[in-house]
Amino acid sequence: MGTTQNNVVIAGVGPGLGAALARKFANHGCNIGLLARNESYLDQLVDEMAHDGQTALALPTDLADAVQIESAFQQFTNTLGTVDILINHASGSFWKSVMEISAEEFEISWRTGTLSALICSQKVIPGMLRKGSGNIIFTGATSAIRGRKGAVDFSSAQFARRGLADAMARELWPQGIHVSHVIIDGVIDTARVRKMYPLEADELLMSTDDIAENYWQLVQQGQSSWAFEIAIRPHNEAFFE
Repeated sequence: MGTTQNNVVIAGVGPGLGAALARKFANHGCNIGLLARNESYLDQLVDEMAHDGQTALALPTDLADAVQIESAFQQFTNTLGTVDILINHASGSFWKSVMEISAEEFEISWRTGTLSALICSQKVIPGMLRKGSGNIIFTGATSAIRGRKGAVDFSSAQFARRGLADAMARELWPQGIHVSHVIIDGVIDTARVRKMYPLEADELLMSTDDIAENYWQLVQQGQSSWAFEIAIRPHNEAFFE
C-alpha cells in the first residue's frame, strides 16, 4: 500500500495498543476512525493526533450495542468515505470462573468481543467488495487457542472471534479482502501493566509500537502470499520456560 489516504477504523481504542495502532496507520497517511466508549479519551487522542498533523475522527461507541455501531460507521462514511481497513480490536472480560460468571456477564463479553466484530465487519464488507480489495484484522489473544482459567467469558469470546475470522477469511479472500487474525501471546507494555510488574520484568513486556508495526506489515502483504494468522511473543527466553 505504501503511504496513502486509506480510511481505517479501529473498533476498540484505549491508551495502549489501540492508540499505537491509530498513530502507526496515521503516520502512513491514513485517516482514522476511533470507536470506544470513553469519549473524553477519544477526544484527547484526536487532539494529540491533530497536533501531529494526523486526521482522526472520534466516534464514541458502546461496541456491545449494535445501534451505536451502525451510527458510528454511518458518521465515519459520511465524513471520510468508505472504509479500506478495519481493525476489530475490542474485547472485555469480567475475569470470573465458570461458577462465578453470570449469564448476563457472559453475554456482554461475547457481544463486545465477538458480535461487535461481526457487525463492524458487515458495515465495511460491501464497500470492500465493490472495490475488490480491503483488510479486516482481528486482534486476538493467547486465550483464542488455549482457554484461560478464571476467564471463561474471555476465553469463549476469543475462541469464537478466531473462528469468525477464519470463516470470513475463507469466504472473502477469493473476493480480494484480506482477513487476518493476530494473536497477542504476551503482556503488552502499558502504564497499568507497569504498576503490576517489577522493573526487572521490562524485557517480558511487549512494545505497543512494535506490535503495531506487525499490523501495518499485514496490510502490505502481496495477494499471492497473504498470512491469515500471526502470533506475536516477547523474545525473552523466560517466556518460553
